[in-house]
Amino acid sequence: QVQLAESGGGLVQAGGSLRLSCATSGGFFSYYAVAWFRQAPGKEREFVAAINWNGGTAYLDSVKGRFTISRDNAKNTVYLQMNSLKPEDTAVYYCARGTRIYSGAHSYSGEYNYWGQGTQVTVSS
Repeated sequence: QVQLAESGGGLVQAGGSLRLSCATSGGFFSYYAVAWFRQAPGKEREFVAAINWNGGTAYLDSVKGRFTISRDNAKNTVYLQMNSLKPEDTAVYYCARGTRIYSGAHSYSGEYNYWGQGTQVTVSS
């Protein structure tokens, strides 16, 4: 059974940094894309970043140049390095694994069928 577990969230001041981790178990991790989504209170869940099986990436425009997604296949883990954080980055961050092997770094949530429980990121002004 595939399981994902996020960690690394917390409270940080504006301009600070956090690194989120998404540890996975089950399945053939290296064959699948993994994405980060986030959901702020009262808002829809939105795509943040994704990385496909061969390292191709995609980002939400508002995080380009500030966030970096990476993966370590030996550790079955995907990371989201978040720099220059802003209060509007405050949300619960979720990681998700793609439905199909060798799929791209999609921004559509329907392309992902396994989700973690989320980790809270709070950025104070």
